[in-house]
Amino acid sequence: MPSRAPKKNKRIAFNREGTTMVTLGYAQTRTGKAHSKPASALCAAALVAAMTIAPLSAQAQTQSGPSASPSDKVDTLGAIKARGYFICGVAGDRPGFSFPDSKGVMQGLDADICRSVAAAIFGDPEKIRFTSLTSLTRFPALQSGEVDMLARFTTWTLTREASLGLDVASVYFYDGQGFMVKKSLGVKSALELDGATVCVNQGSTGEANMVDFFRSHNLGLKPVVIEKIEQIRDALASNRCDAYTNDASQLGSLKLSMGPAGDEYDLLPEIISKEPLGTFVRKGDQRFFDIVRWTYIAMLTAEELGITKSNIDTFRKTRDPQNQRFMGETGDLGAALGLDAQWAANVIKAVGNTAELWDRSVAGLGIKRGVNRLLKDGGIQYAPPMR
Repeated sequence: MPSRAPKKNKRIAFNREGTTMVTLGYAQTRTGKAHSKPASALCAAALVAAMTIAPLSAQAQTQSGPSASPSDKVDTLGAIKARGYFICGVAGDRPGFSFPDSKGVMQGLDADICRSVAAAIFGDPEKIRFTSLTSLTRFPALQSGEVDMLARFTTWTLTREASLGLDVASVYFYDGQGFMVKKSLGVKSALELDGATVCVNQGSTGEANMVDFFRSHNLGLKPVVIEKIEQIRDALASNRCDAYTNDASQLGSLKLSMGPAGDEYDLLPEIISKEPLGTFVRKGDQRFFDIVRWTYIAMLTAEELGITKSNIDTFRKTRDPQNQRFMGETGDLGAALGLDAQWAANVIKAVGNTAELWDRSVAGLGIKRGVNRLLKDGGIQYAPPMR
């Protein structure tokens, strides 16, 4: 990125009364409780001072929690089988990713990624419990063993993998960070946000990306760090924030959750980061890591082979060696993972292939699949050989 913004860029003044400090009541402690008013004022002063411009990102990248040391002799699969169900950490409040339907059943891409692992282990996607986590509680929950896996639109970064005691088993969504603004502001580019009050989720990589973007373009910034999505929704509706920044997928999800009010907002064209969203597991249990990784690869393989949730039974007794291995008719792929021979077929029968997951959950948000398509279709996803 250039070190300074071109002088010809249009800039809109955002230093009007009522658009900056009123957001301070939303400051959250690291335990998720609201600060008292005096504490909020102190935090606010520190925050605003820091934003001229000191990185907010350090805490976002290295959230505290239980020991980050990898565990030895961990048997996650054995623990899951002994309790009889798989525990998966999700957000639980994001339409398209993890959100309960009218019957209370968790739906969305993240939820289906979780169900695929339950299907691989048990042959039954319903042997699962979802735990709703915030951006601050997700890593401690996984590190402590409260959940077996995290599928909560979480970006794979070096510091998260190297210092938190966690591994990324698969990348199921290549996303990027964008901005959402009210149409009434008349803003058409993120380069016009000089001096704007921008809401961002606490404990996310979005904090660091936002600071980098504004600094590199010599733009003033008044950040408002908020933990919960409903508070961000309220802050936008009451004009406490001029803009909200998050992964483009989450901005689309938020617009959808607003109903008709979502039409009052625009997504700006700039994508300021790479956000490979992955499944996170604890370090130190290679077998469970392999199960999560190859479960996702099985869904990619199924898409490549044209195997879907509805036609999978027609692939039984096939004469094609690759299909025979996938269906568990030959070979010992299941045994290599400590699973049933039919594990891959069970996954597809339960949730479908990767294209079906996308179409069922993300396409409804108006997000094009883009680079998340298979390599043969112009994307960057492809499956290593299952043999």
